[in-house]
Amino acid sequence: MKRRSFALTLALALLLLLTACGGKEDKTTIKIGATPAPHEEILEIIKDDLASEGYTLEIVEYNDYIQPNNSVEDGSLDANYFQHITYMNEFNESSGTHLVNAAGIHYEPIGLYAGKCGSLAELQDGAQIAVPNDATNEARALLLLEQEGLVKLTDGIGLKATKSDITENPHNYEIVELEASQLPARLQDVDVAVINGNYAIDAGLKVSDALAVEAADGAAAEAYVNVIAVKEGNENSAAIQALIKALKSDKVRTFIEETYDGAVVPLF
Repeated sequence: MKRRSFALTLALALLLLLTACGGKEDKTTIKIGATPAPHEEILEIIKDDLASEGYTLEIVEYNDYIQPNNSVEDGSLDANYFQHITYMNEFNESSGTHLVNAAGIHYEPIGLYAGKCGSLAELQDGAQIAVPNDATNEARALLLLEQEGLVKLTDGIGLKATKSDITENPHNYEIVELEASQLPARLQDVDVAVINGNYAIDAGLKVSDALAVEAADGAAAEAYVNVIAVKEGNENSAAIQALIKALKSDKVRTFIEETYDGAVVPLF
C-alpha cells in the first residue's frame, strides 16, 4: 500500500513538474504584430539576440492599424510595433482598449509626396491633396499642409485638427481622405499626398525625395514616437523587457541609420 501511495505521489510530482516546464516554455515565445516596413524589418534583426536570451520572437505581419491593437487587447499578441503614441492614445479612447507604451523606439517624419504634380509651386486651384483618414494622422497631415502655407487651420487646434478646422484654403484644394495604407497606391491618382513614414518606406519612397517633411523638432518626435504597445500590466514582464533591451541596442541604431536614410530616426 505504501509503495502504491509513493508511486502515486511520484507520478503527481512528475506531472506537476512537466506542466510547470510547459508553462515556462510557452512564456519564452514573444508574439508581436508589426507592419512590414520599417517595423518588421527592425524586429527581424533582433531575433538572434532574443534567442540567445532564451526567447523566440514570432512576428505577425499586419497591413492595417486596427487589428494589431485589438489582438494585443484580446491577448492573441503579446505586443505590437507599428504606431505612434498619439494614435495609440486615441485608439484607447475611441475603442475602450487598455494599451500602454512599454518603450519609445523611433520617429518617422511624415512627408508630402508628388503624385500627378511634381512640385508645390505647380499646384493648381482645386488640386487634390490626399491625406490619411484616421484622426491623429489626418491632423498631422493637415499641420504639414499648414506648415507649407497651403491651408490655414484654427489657431491652436494642433492634433485635433480635421477638415472642418481649415479656416483658409485660398486655392480651393480638395482634401481627399484615404486609408493610410492605400495612399502610396493612390499617389498617381491625386496631385500630391501626405504619406506616413512606414507606408512610404514600404512603397520605395524616400523621405529625401519628399516635397515637404514635417519639422523634426522635439514636439513632433514626442507626439509621434513609435512605441512598443502592450496591454496594461504586461509592460514590466521579463519577455517585454528583453524585447525592449534588444531593440534599444547599438546594433539596431546602426541598422536604422544605415538603412532608412533619415526616414526613420532612432530615439534611444
